[in-house]
Amino acid sequence: MTERLTPPGETPPVEGSTATAHQEPPDGGLWEHPRLWLSLIVIGCLLVAAFFIARVTGL
Repeated sequence: MTERLTPPGETPPVEGSTATAHQEPPDGGLWEHPRLWLSLIVIGCLLVAAFFIARVTGL
């Protein structure tokens, strides 16, 4: 007996699978804002650079 072909875009049935689907984490959150983290890093770099510029010009 031949198996039926699965139409494109569909998942074929699996026999004997005992795995359960994992929960997808919710979207959003603190770590999904790269512009925020980039701006904090740039501001920190500018503060460190300003400190050294102030030290050099103060001599």
